[in-house]
Amino acid sequence: MGKRGKKHREPQGRRGGDASDDDDILPSSAYDVPPPTNDREHQQSESGEEEDEGNDDGGRAWAAAAPSKFHLYQLSVQSPKGDISYMQKFFLMYVGGRSPLHLQEDFCGTALLSCEWLRSDPRRTAIGVDLDLEALNWCLENNLNKVGGDGCSRFSLLHGNVLRPQEACLVKHQVEDLVKDVALCDKNGASEAVTTNERDDSEVQGCFTYASMKFDALPNRDIVCAFNYSCCCLQKRKDLVLYFKHAFNALSKKGGIFVMDLYGGVSSECKLRLRRRFSNFTYVWEQAEFDIINRRTKISLHFHLGKRRIIRHAFSYDWRLWSLPEIKDCLEEAGFGSIHVWIRKMPDTTDNQNSEEFTVSRDVKYEKVASFQQQDAWNAYIVSVANV
Repeated sequence: MGKRGKKHREPQGRRGGDASDDDDILPSSAYDVPPPTNDREHQQSESGEEEDEGNDDGGRAWAAAAPSKFHLYQLSVQSPKGDISYMQKFFLMYVGGRSPLHLQEDFCGTALLSCEWLRSDPRRTAIGVDLDLEALNWCLENNLNKVGGDGCSRFSLLHGNVLRPQEACLVKHQVEDLVKDVALCDKNGASEAVTTNERDDSEVQGCFTYASMKFDALPNRDIVCAFNYSCCCLQKRKDLVLYFKHAFNALSKKGGIFVMDLYGGVSSECKLRLRRRFSNFTYVWEQAEFDIINRRTKISLHFHLGKRRIIRHAFSYDWRLWSLPEIKDCLEEAGFGSIHVWIRKMPDTTDNQNSEEFTVSRDVKYEKVASFQQQDAWNAYIVSVANV
C-alpha cells in the first residue's frame, strides 16, 4: 500500500504517497458528518474557497505546523463513535444474546475505528487489516498509543491484502528504536532491511517488525466492517465475492454481522465538487465525470490550510461504484443468509457544489428500507448476517 502506479490486481484501499501523488487509494465518506469536537469543527459562512481559510494567526500557525494528511482525513471524514453505535445496534438486532466484543476492521488505514472500539470496552479486541505501511505506522504513533491500559495486547494490526488475509503479517512497533528502517521477516524467519522513502507529510518515525501468524488463530469476529466506501476499490465482481467470502468465514459460528457502507444517487454519477469548512482547514471532495459503461469514477480529496498551503490530491483513487442490487447478489453468493439495507437521504448537492458549504443535519438518521426511490444523494449501511 502507498505505492505509486496502483495495479488493479491489488485493489485494496491505499493511503500512502505524498500530496502530489494521484494514484493513492483512500476510501472516503464524503457525505458523512463527523461528530463535532471543541478544537475542531466551526462552521463559517464566508464565501470563497482558497483565500478565506485560516486567515487568523491561529489558523496560519496551524497550517505552518504541516499537519499530517492522515490527521486531516480523520478530522474531516471519519466518525468512529457513530459507526460503532450503529454496529452495536445492528448486532443486537440481528444476532442478539450477547454483546459484540471482537471486531475486524478491513481497509483499516490508520485504524481509528478499531482504536475507538478498544477504548469503548476493556473486554473488546480488534483486528485491523490494510496494505499501507505508512498508514499503519501512523496508527501506532498517533492512535493506538492513546488507547491506554492493555490496548496494545487486545489489538492485532495486520499488513496484508483483504483478498489474501492468510498472507497478512502482524505488525508490531518497537518504541525503543525509532529509526527509518523496516525489518521484514519472511515466513522462514529470514529478514532484510528496507529503507522507507522520505515523505513531506508523514514521515515514517518508527520501526516495524513483521511476524508471520495464522490468521485462523485469531478469535472469531462478532463484527467485520468495511467502511469509507472501501469495497468500491474492488473493481471486479469475482474479487468482491471473494472478499465477502473471507468476511463470512471470519465471523463467529455463534452468529455475526458484516457491515459495509455505500453511497449513491444522481449526484454520484456526474462531475461534482463539494467542500466542508472546519476551524483551521477546508476539506474538498472532487469527483470526476462518471463512466456509465464500467461504472467507474475518480475521486480526489484536497485540504486547504489557508493562503499559504493547499494539499491537493492528498488522496486520489479510482472506484467502481457498485449498485445496491449488485452488492446484495454478491453477498448472497458469498453465503450470507439475510441482508438488510439502512439508508439515509443526503442534502441535494446541486445547491452545494462550489460556493456553498455542504453540511448534513445530524438529526437525519439511517432507516431500514425494503425499497427506496432514487434521490440526488444517499448513504447506506448494508448489514449482512451470518450463522444465525
